Amino acid sequence: MLDATRSGGTATATPPAATTGVPVSGTPGRGEPTGLVARGTGLLLSPWARLSLLLVLLAAAGASVLFFQPQQLLTHGWPPHLGGATAATVFAVAYGLCTVAFVPRPLLNLAAGALFGSQLGLVAALTGTVLGAQVAFGLGRGLGQDALRPLLRGRWLKAADGQLSRHGFRSMMVARLFPGVPFWAANYCAAVSRMGWLPFLLATALGSVPNTAAYVVAGARASAPTSPAFVIAMAGIAVPALAGAVVAWRKRHQLRSR
Repeated sequence: MLDATRSGGTATATPPAATTGVPVSGTPGRGEPTGLVARGTGLLLSPWARLSLLLVLLAAAGASVLFFQPQQLLTHGWPPHLGGATAATVFAVAYGLCTVAFVPRPLLNLAAGALFGSQLGLVAALTGTVLGAQVAFGLGRGLGQDALRPLLRGRWLKAADGQLSRHGFRSMMVARLFPGVPFWAANYCAAVSRMGWLPFLLATALGSVPNTAAYVVAGARASAPTSPAFVIAMAGIAVPALAGAVVAWRKRHQLRSR
């Protein structure tokens, strides 16, 4: 539009934006998300959306285990073109992923011993144990903690959460030394608690040695069930299991008496 004031007999044009203060275009500037996009992003990053993603990932992992059937390692052996340290490394990675997918560790430990012997099998099994625990802890902490912590309202749940949060290393050592709590359950319970990464991984690495070694030796000496090594290994499996049952019973009695 033309300004009504003339300077030197010349009319000056004033853009509409200069008088109204509103941009000519009604669209927002580049790089500025609209309210709909912002709300959609917030919904995708919400605690319940992340928890749903975790459940989908775990369901997919469980389904893949049912499809590939890793327990066939005990009967069919390892691929023949892999051997030595390479085979043990591949096995350790597969071990870790299988524990995330709820495959029982005793089965994997027996397979490690049967495939690689006592020494190399123990290294592969412990490496896979720590790797699987770390992956599960990271998934639980990143995708499930924010949604699940507000649900810790029961007495037992609060007691378990308080124990893991305040005495993380000691509690995880007990859980690893005395089997009773499933490996995957301990991982995700620790992830939901306030336990730190380092105490969790150290307790897992140290506390898993005795039980893992017993199963690996049993798998390596399964062909000689009367040998001293196999008998000692079986005792190493039975004694911690019995002690774990006693500890669990005493802990339950203490919680009931409060």
